[in-house]
Amino acid sequence: MSYILITANRNYSSWSLRPWLLMKGLGLAFEDRLEPFTKPSNYEEFRSFSPTGQVPVLLHQGRTIYDSMGITLYLADRHEGVWPTDSDARAWAQCAASEMHSGFSALRNDCTMNVGVRVKPKPMSDALKANVARIRELFEEGLARFGGPYLAGSAFSAVDAFFAPVAYRVRTYGLDVGKGQAWVDHILAHPAMQAWEAAALKEEWREVGHEEELRACGEVVADYRN
Repeated sequence: MSYILITANRNYSSWSLRPWLLMKGLGLAFEDRLEPFTKPSNYEEFRSFSPTGQVPVLLHQGRTIYDSMGITLYLADRHEGVWPTDSDARAWAQCAASEMHSGFSALRNDCTMNVGVRVKPKPMSDALKANVARIRELFEEGLARFGGPYLAGSAFSAVDAFFAPVAYRVRTYGLDVGKGQAWVDHILAHPAMQAWEAAALKEEWREVGHEEELRACGEVVADYRN
């Protein structure tokens, strides 16, 4: 049985992007199943395939693997390249990805992901400033320590997938990540990221709750979506 990856809207679903990009970046074949957000809470509908009522979900050999980190760990047990081979880079990448998975709540709330727009953000809270400063620190550290162009060295790995939604946020809100902008530009140019963005721009549906969250983050100054 091949992999089936269930994700949601390309414009909104930062959690979906992570395993999708990881699998695309590593060349892992999978059936791409889209279950769009249709209302502010899709819990009951998503419970039909996800024990948490959330995406992403990976189906494989009768197993339901949920949560972006859970999927990443599952894939790492079966495929090379999920984490860097160098021990120092691997340790750093695993810590950084875990930090992204569990933290940065101000960034998530105040700079919601929407691939197809550009936003003049509201004045940043102290919590958001701290989040952006830490993002900048991580990006610059990874590039300086491991030589780039990816965060943990010359090869794409899970840590790049975990921070990929941040790259869209950096662009959408014009966030300053210093020398880390080199990684942002590099990952945005990745063919899989280009494909994700193209799909996002073609999406015709809008979900009211996500659109309200976007307007709460600042003034939309450009909208490239259909």
